[in-house]
Amino acid sequence: MCYDAESGTKLALKYAQHRGDEGTVKALTRQLELFRMDFPAYYHVSGFVHPPLMVFTNQQPLVPQAFTWGLIPAWSKNAVEPKKLWHNTLNARAESIFEKPAFKQSAIHKRCIIYLDAFYEHRHLNKKKIPYRITMNDQSPMAIAGLWEEWQDKTSGEKLQTVSIVTTEANALMQKIHNNAGAEGPRMPVILPKEKQDEWLIDCHNQTDEEHLKSLLIPFDENALTAYPVAKLRGKEAIGNTIEVEKEVKYAEIENEKHKGKQFNLFDET
Repeated sequence: MCYDAESGTKLALKYAQHRGDEGTVKALTRQLELFRMDFPAYYHVSGFVHPPLMVFTNQQPLVPQAFTWGLIPAWSKNAVEPKKLWHNTLNARAESIFEKPAFKQSAIHKRCIIYLDAFYEHRHLNKKKIPYRITMNDQSPMAIAGLWEEWQDKTSGEKLQTVSIVTTEANALMQKIHNNAGAEGPRMPVILPKEKQDEWLIDCHNQTDEEHLKSLLIPFDENALTAYPVAKLRGKEAIGNTIEVEKEVKYAEIENEKHKGKQFNLFDET
């Protein structure tokens, strides 16, 4: 699953080039420059603190917006109920988004692209959890399939725009990293190649449209990704929201694998 991310640390031009075509890049770059003046940059942030993430919605596909991570369904009744749901809606499993009550209406009517610079996942090794940073090989932004919703408190009138990251089965790379025996199988965020991004934002009118959307929710090519261990992300030793979190770190457990002739190769056959 994806509960840790890096967001908003790249140049506005990189986001614009990834999201817009040649004719819109200049205007979109300016929008992003203004947007990022108010948008916090995260080198590492946990989804459980419900930070804002940069999104482009199906309703405004070329307008960057900041939505809170952790989807609150529109049918949530009061201010207490949404907070109970938040931790459970950071991710949405691709296989069930058109069936589960929390995600169904968003899957049909409110899809978005979430831009991340990287995400983090923990590998379990000798009873320890070693965090890995996963990025694109070319350091371009990751366009993640997302679902969004707008919830309004009927008492106070407060509105919250929230988002969930869609996940799918892990590719070969992520199967080796997301190896928690207690999880429901290795997972990874749905990363959309540039040519598929607009398809994820199409209007969904019928079963044919729904099936096409489902066909986009597949594991990303592991050969286009880079992964390496980084400093601790949680607990007393956590490095925090600092650029230092991007640096590769050596762990004794991994070094011991090398010495035993069992070097961990992310791209070996499973």
